[in-house]
Amino acid sequence: MPDTPAIAVTHLVKSYAGVAAVSDISFTVARGEILGFLGPNGAGKSTTMRILTGYLPATSGNVNICGISVASHPDEVKRRIGYMPENNPLPEDMRVSEYLYFRGRLKEIQRRKLGPRIDEVLELCDLKRVRHKIIGKLSKGFRQRVGIAESILAEPPVIIMDEPTIGLDPHQILIVRDLIASLRGRMTVIISSHILPEIEMTCDRVLIINQGRVVAQGTPTDLRREILGHSTYQLELAGDLAALPPLLATVEPTLRLTAQSETDAAGFHSLTLTTERADELGEPLLRTLTAGGYRLRSLSRAHPTLEDVFLAATRRSWDVKSEDIRKS
Repeated sequence: MPDTPAIAVTHLVKSYAGVAAVSDISFTVARGEILGFLGPNGAGKSTTMRILTGYLPATSGNVNICGISVASHPDEVKRRIGYMPENNPLPEDMRVSEYLYFRGRLKEIQRRKLGPRIDEVLELCDLKRVRHKIIGKLSKGFRQRVGIAESILAEPPVIIMDEPTIGLDPHQILIVRDLIASLRGRMTVIISSHILPEIEMTCDRVLIINQGRVVAQGTPTDLRREILGHSTYQLELAGDLAALPPLLATVEPTLRLTAQSETDAAGFHSLTLTTERADELGEPLLRTLTAGGYRLRSLSRAHPTLEDVFLAATRRSWDVKSEDIRKS
């Protein structure tokens, strides 16, 4: 059914010897969506992804892929998933085209369709020039792209990639990013990565987990507003700083001076202003300060990165857990 999420995870738990690696995780991923799956090392990302693919059983909870239960119908689910693990176990003694043919037959692609499909993924992943080369002699970048080609070979509705750009140079990362973006709308993709700028540029939505729990989810823009809760402006300004707070309040009551430097040789201070307002205040701020007799050398709005959001969200979850431990 078109309205059924591509991935639906409900109250997922995975424990090892009584220790929870995944603690009551719930989330959904829409069809055609690209989701960035983030978390520090040991947060439970790889465990969750292995459960989604049916390679690891859950302790409790439900996982449905395209409306099919992973626990009840693992073989049927695996036909609908392309999986690229972090350390992709490629056979080093096979040629690229041989490996893709071998994997295609395991994926039950008909022989008459397999040849043309292999040509398609070789073109898509920029692998045509190495199609006859032995995988063990390829560079890290080409091997990663062979793994991606294998994961999309059978055109599954769901693709799961664990660190697909690890160890790649900037040019190779750009190729992989464009390749993943080209899948948007056609396949549902989950990407786990520590390269946060790539996640921000590639993904529609982000899910952050820490200590086995979901600590934040949403678009990067929504998460900035939810997690950081303020906008920041950087100014270089000359004038009476004592008279500045009441003037800032006329622009926006929540606008506050939160940091300042010593006066430089030209009489300018470097200032940081924060506000709870999410919309742009640069123009009214410039107009008000100029009318108030201040000289401005620069005024810019700081744009927090996904890394700032990630650090704030994980730090907040650690603080909450520490508080719970103290109370207990």
